[in-house]
Parts: sequence; C-alpha cells; structure tokens
Amino acid sequence: MPSPSWTASQLRHDLNARAAALARTNASLHDLSSGGSPTVLFGREEEPARHGNFHPDSYACICATPEWLRRLAKPHTASRRSAARHDWRWMELDSACSSDALLMNIFCHPGVFNGTRLAEPVARLLNVDPSAVPCFGARPGVPLRVLLKVRSSKKGPREALDRTEIDLTLGTLFLEAKLTESDFQTAAPALVERYRDLEEVFDPDRLPRKVIAPPTLPPNVDPDDPTVNLPARPTRIRIAGYQLIRNVLAAYAANASFCVVCDARRHDLIDAWYAVLSAVRSPSFATRLKLLTWQELAAVLPRDLQDFLSAKYGIVA
Repeated sequence: MPSPSWTASQLRHDLNARAAALARTNASLHDLSSGGSPTVLFGREEEPARHGNFHPDSYACICATPEWLRRLAKPHTASRRSAARHDWRWMELDSACSSDALLMNIFCHPGVFNGTRLAEPVARLLNVDPSAVPCFGARPGVPLRVLLKVRSSKKGPREALDRTEIDLTLGTLFLEAKLTESDFQTAAPALVERYRDLEEVFDPDRLPRKVIAPPTLPPNVDPDDPTVNLPARPTRIRIAGYQLIRNVLAAYAANASFCVVCDARRHDLIDAWYAVLSAVRSPSFATRLKLLTWQELAAVLPRDLQDFLSAKYGIVA
C-alpha cells in the first residue's frame, strides 16, 4: 500500500508535535524558536551527557568522535533572526526537523557503525564496502568552467571548484538527506551553466524548470500618469532541483555514486528527484544514481533505533 502524500508543513507539524511530547516525557532541555510556526529546539545537557534530538547511543558515539562532534557546532542560518532563550544560540542539528540530525542518529549508532565497519545489512542495502567510514559534510568539489590564475610562474591556471557540501559520504557513495525541506532549491540558468560537466552529464533542455511570475500590480489610480504603475517585471525562469544537479555533478567528477534519502511520505521530493534524473544523458551513469526512503533504511536498523525513529520521526520500517 503506497504511503500517504504529505507536504513539508504537514511533516514539520507532526515532527514538532512528537518532539514536544518526547521532551516533556524525558524532561529534555528544549525551547521553541520564535515566529508563527515555532520549531522545537533541543539543547546539550552535561550531567548526564545527553541531547534530546539524538538517540542516547548515537549521541555517545558522536561525543567520542571529534569529527562528528564538530558537526553539532554547525550554525543554523535562521538562528540569528529566530532566537530561542537569550543565552542559547541554537545550531542546525538542535532542530527537531533537522535532516542532518536524523542522518547522524542512524549512521553514528554503534549498531550501524561500530567504529571500524558498517553493519552488513546496511552495507548491502547501500551497496557499499562495510569498511566505509561515515564522513559528514564533505566537500569533494564540483569543477566549474572557469580557470583560476596561480601566483607561481611554474604552474599554469588551475580549475575552479564549487564547494558543494555532501551530507554524508560512505566511500564512493554520496548521500543527500532530506526531511521537511520544501524543495531542492532553484537557480537561474546562468548559475547552472557554470559547471564544466553539465552538458556531458545532463541534457540541459530536459532539466526541470520553474516559472516565477512577478506579483500583480494594483489598479492604476491615475490613468493620466503612466508612472503610477510602472511596467511589471518580466516572468523569470528558474532551474529546479539545483541542489541535486550539483550533487550529481560532484558524484560524476569523483567517479562516485549518489543517493537521495527522503521520507516516503514526501511524494513531491521524490517526483523532483526523478525529474532531474530523467535529464541524465548516460544510462550507465544513471544506474549509479539512487533513491532511498528513511522507511526502507529503517527496515535494516537495530530494533532500539527503529523504535526511536518511530517515536520521534514517525518513520516505520
């Protein structure tokens, strides 16, 4: 039976309701962001060491791994304008709706990665070597068309790179995690055309597009004065799925595979991914581009982690 289709706001509302209930039940340090649609924000607690946004075993492993712990310090762009308590600048992974936090809850759990190897069921599902070490927030670099001049006269110009961030790398697999995000971003065609391998990987004419119409002008209050209502701005055409396009190009340049991980209830994100995938030229490269739902991934996870995902995220295997 197919899963129901939820919007980003519906899923966000459900996650916040679950987070608020869990925070009260577990007496977790938490607060709400300001604004019309507040988000539950969890905080780090020293004694005992815990964080309400994370499974206890996952959080213990995060604290014991410096590379993972640094990820928790990633600031949220909204925290400057949407403060919680006056003494707490919340971070991106403090949010109950953070897809990065969900990703770390899973791949930092000792039943999924024991410090040296991935659990065999997880490695098989993802088709990766069990010895692959989870690396969060990698920046492999996406080649651009322009060349950069270097100061040394002995070296010629070098290739410019876009520092696109990959949510998780497992060996030669790049993963992009999504949860309550509304889309995969849009960009002006000129921005997409900067990438060196664009035409080699994609048919640009088949990339999904979004038409952005200007706001309607009010009626002209003075017909004799044409300056009262200036001409409307032209309709803009944007390339949809910009984030996915960059990630696919990053995987191509690194000779890697790419996987989108999203909630099975977000049919809109799934459709957006297939719209980008349909523009890929090479069938052989397209086989390295995948979709996985959190629900499918949950099916191969340890039971205690499954229970946590079910209670906190409504993700049921």
